[in-house]
Amino acid sequence: MKKMTTVILAGTALLAFAATAQAEPDGEAVYNSACMACHMTGAAGAPIMGDTGAWAPRLEKGIDELYASSINGIGAMPPKGGFTNLSDEEVHAAVDYMIKPVQ
Repeated sequence: MKKMTTVILAGTALLAFAATAQAEPDGEAVYNSACMACHMTGAAGAPIMGDTGAWAPRLEKGIDELYASSINGIGAMPPKGGFTNLSDEEVHAAVDYMIKPVQ
């Protein structure tokens, strides 16, 4: 009985861990659902994805500053682009996705 209890407890712990583990956010999916409208068109001065000249001064400030601006808002962009339901990790993933072509 003791061995069976140990196996059941170990299995339960493994299932609990698997259920709480979260996948990494999909930066492309976040971009497509929350960022593309402005970062594809340049609306309100948003840097267009792939535009090296527009992203260069932002990248010079460092990735942490870019993340902070994206989370807290900057200029005409509201915090998290107006999608306040996004986690900070989702915003980071979207930023990483947007800057990849210009790095």
